Amino acid sequence: MAEKEKATIVVFSGDLDKVYAAFIIATTAAAMGKDVSMFFTFWGLNVLRKKKFSFGAPRFLQKMFGFMNRGGAERLPLSKFHMFGLGTFFMKFLMKRYNMQKISEMIKLAKQLKIKMIACTTSIGVMGMAKEDFIPEVDEIAGASTYLGLAFEGNVNLFI
Repeated sequence: MAEKEKATIVVFSGDLDKVYAAFIIATTAAAMGKDVSMFFTFWGLNVLRKKKFSFGAPRFLQKMFGFMNRGGAERLPLSKFHMFGLGTFFMKFLMKRYNMQKISEMIKLAKQLKIKMIACTTSIGVMGMAKEDFIPEVDEIAGASTYLGLAFEGNVNLFI
């Protein structure tokens, strides 16, 4: 029996439209029977963060990062035409009108499809976050070597 094809996606961006693209590609690949891993790093970590803000960061700059990036899949800005939130509001309105799932719903779908979601250890430290700041759907907190191990095995590797 042939080994399953594998795909990895680095989710670097915390922008709503780019995160949608990452989850649409990931869930489509998983629905096609591929093994999919998503590696969230830097601004992409906001997708997996709980909505609450934590003052647990050890240094002032990390606390400021935490304050400015409160996180939560429903708080992501639009990459273009954000316009102080107005563009994001309109985009979410249109997505709802066309029956698109919210990012939080796509996270649940990803779990149902057995997509592995990994949060980057180094980025968590730099951004002043902690393991407790993340939603339970996160499968693993690991570094770049874990991502690269998966990527070297993969047939498709994307950076979004």
